[in-house]
Amino acid sequence: MKKFLVISQIIYLLFLIPWLFTFGMSFMSFDGGFTALNILFVVGLGVYPLFMIACSIVAWTLHRGYKRAAILSNCVPMLWVGSIGTLLLYATLS
Repeated sequence: MKKFLVISQIIYLLFLIPWLFTFGMSFMSFDGGFTALNILFVVGLGVYPLFMIACSIVAWTLHRGYKRAAILSNCVPMLWVGSIGTLLLYATLS
C-alpha cells in the first residue's frame, strides 16, 4: 500500500516537469482572444499541482483505515493527466 502511494506520487512529481512547460505555453491560447474555452484550458492546467497535493494529503491520511479510498483518491491526478494529455494529443493531431 505504502509502496503504491510512494511510486505513484513520484510519477506525479515527474509529471510536473512537462506540466511546467505546458502551463507556460498554455497562455499562448489567448493570442486569438479571450474565450471561455481558453480560460477553462489554462485554469484546468493551472490547478493540477493543487489537486495533486490535495489528493496526496487525503491518500496519506486515509491509508491506514480505508485502503481502497486512499488508492482511489490517489488516482485522481492520473485522471487529470490522462484527460489533459488526450486533449493536447487531439489538438496536436488535428
